[in-house]
Amino acid sequence: MHSILAQTSRSKLFSIIQIIAFLLMLSCLVWGLTAGAENLGYNWHWSRIPRYLFAQTADGGWQAGPLLQGLWLTIEITAISLVCSFLVGLVTALMRLSNSPMCHLIAKVYLESVRNTPLLIQIFIIYFVFAPILDLGRFTAAILALSLFEGAYASEIIRAGILAIPKGQWEAASAIGMGRYQCYRLIILPQALRQMIPPLTSQGVSLVKDSALVSTIAIYDLTMQGQQIVAETFLTFEVWLTVAAIYLLVTLLLSLLVKFLEQRLLAG
Repeated sequence: MHSILAQTSRSKLFSIIQIIAFLLMLSCLVWGLTAGAENLGYNWHWSRIPRYLFAQTADGGWQAGPLLQGLWLTIEITAISLVCSFLVGLVTALMRLSNSPMCHLIAKVYLESVRNTPLLIQIFIIYFVFAPILDLGRFTAAILALSLFEGAYASEIIRAGILAIPKGQWEAASAIGMGRYQCYRLIILPQALRQMIPPLTSQGVSLVKDSALVSTIAIYDLTMQGQQIVAETFLTFEVWLTVAAIYLLVTLLLSLLVKFLEQRLLAG
């Protein structure tokens, strides 16, 4: 009992130290930005930022400003790409685990090609080469690029989750006459999913940050909206710090979701 209380106290102390360290780092960052802006003779205009978050309508109401509109598009792209990347990853993982040499080769070529080239180059190739051939719009091309890129990493997570299932589960399913498809659907994947969810959700955090690159093909996500506002107002520091804070808030919320899922799965 005493050791448990001591361990709990150490855990709380470690959490407090982490919070203090984060606040100190944040304070140093704010001080550095303020000092740098003063050396450049920059005048802060934070009072102009709220209008880009919330805009007042003609009838006196309020609507989302450009930054929140860009955030919504970023979330939409991220959500669709996350689902598509999971499907791509699942298919790729099953192809790598299959007994077919051709499926294994195709999956291997796809993984090596995607994981060893920059995402920005992949976006350009899909948008400027394949999109005109397949008649794809910017939005679809962006989702396709992100899905293929993140799907390559998701496939390794899914494959590791499947391989973590004991062989006895496969043998038991085979003993009662289940085919490979039934075994995956009813026995293996439901168990592996418990182990996959936390790392896949963490991959979603990376996807939020990677989605900023779709602004390079003129998609008005959060990053592109920030670029346009800076070009019009020259509020460089204020706009980019606000955009960074929004991305940080979204990723922190997703990180909390990952932690919650891990605790629920461990409790289960």
